Amino acid sequence: MTGRTHLIESLMERFPHIPREAVIKEDLLRGGMAFDDSALSDTTNEATGGIKPKSYFIFSFDHRTLPELGAAALRRPPEEIVLTGGPYELRRTVVSVRVNPASPYRVQAGPDGSLGLYLDGRRISDVGLPPMPDYYRETLPNGKSVMEVAPTIQWGYLVYLTVFRVCQYFGAKEECQYCDINHNWRQHKAAGRPYTGVKPVEEVLEALEIIDRYDTVRASQAYTLTGGAITSKVAGLGEADFYGRYAQAIEERFPGRWIGKVVAQALPKADVQRFHDYGIRIYHPNFEVWDERLFQLYCPGKERYVGRDEWHRRILDSADVFGARNVIPNFVAGVEMATPDGFATVDEAIASTAEGLRFFMSHGIVPRFTTWCPEPTTPLGKLNPQGAPLEYHVRLLEVYRATLEEYGLASPPGYGPPGPGQAVFSVSSFMDSLPAADEQTPTAEETPLSAVRRDG
Repeated sequence: MTGRTHLIESLMERFPHIPREAVIKEDLLRGGMAFDDSALSDTTNEATGGIKPKSYFIFSFDHRTLPELGAAALRRPPEEIVLTGGPYELRRTVVSVRVNPASPYRVQAGPDGSLGLYLDGRRISDVGLPPMPDYYRETLPNGKSVMEVAPTIQWGYLVYLTVFRVCQYFGAKEECQYCDINHNWRQHKAAGRPYTGVKPVEEVLEALEIIDRYDTVRASQAYTLTGGAITSKVAGLGEADFYGRYAQAIEERFPGRWIGKVVAQALPKADVQRFHDYGIRIYHPNFEVWDERLFQLYCPGKERYVGRDEWHRRILDSADVFGARNVIPNFVAGVEMATPDGFATVDEAIASTAEGLRFFMSHGIVPRFTTWCPEPTTPLGKLNPQGAPLEYHVRLLEVYRATLEEYGLASPPGYGPPGPGQAVFSVSSFMDSLPAADEQTPTAEETPLSAVRRDG
């Protein structure tokens, strides 16, 4: 048995209460996957093939820059893959694609032509690819693709609207040390790809009109408005009004069609109220990393403009506006262990993150997390190309579920169904590792759109 296979199987044995699917998914998210040419479509920048291509919806989520990806840059890999079967008898598991040509995991066609995921040369699961949605084949009146303006992720559940493609926390003294939003913008522009910096409101509405027309089964159930932080103004507007105007336009044109979410800074309560007034119903004021010292080091712009303690106060205040259940701050799982300043042991990192989870969950707020992908153009990615140890990620799933149960809380709304074999959230395994909705408390079931709008 080779090294990586031995590691994942030993962790499966040590943590039998963590779904096997989550162990493999976290390893793919933290370390990426390679693609054989046989697993790449002929889709380049235009959505003309049979497979839904990777849209680079906000960050690169790759372990190499575009020029270093070779064929995977010219023939895009899929947005996500779904794993099933194999020797671990995996239940349906949706995984966001993070390309790493050096990964021990490889997606390739087998002798019979069917795609599989191979680890250390052994096929460990079947691989399904997302079909090209009909709405991706359409274009806006100005010729832009729906994929560029309003890509969908999480197997079609979420419309991801990155309406501001850069961040005003700029340069080494302000940019978050794990974030490549600004570089991702630069590399796509350098490659000549369509990558709109500020998406006009009308273009967003046109794209949503196409999605709504073709998505007859209503697979898309939520939209997220997001982009870089705004420290001054964009289009003459501060952050709440800039992002809020999109929500207002969407809710006026498509009342009740999607659950409206916004990822933004932790803003003062009056601004948060404006988000709610514009029609947003779920607020993501991401706290990024819990430890005070690491927050100051890794998020220098946020520390300078707001400060960690004030950031946390604003998160708690926002629960008065949205209701605690609808405030869902994200953290970047794994950066706690980044050298040279992060925790040296998994025990220390887990203890710190658990403290943050208890802080928020004790107030009824349920954070979620994205598994850190060490993008190579970021300071932390350059120094930590391997990311955090897989053991950290597996133990985080354990402590996350335990803390949720301790406070009698349920999986957050707006993320699709929880449970192994059912979850669609693709950039971490927290939803895969939770009980299915019918095994949780009644409030754990995916909040109906009407209830989200009524109770906020």
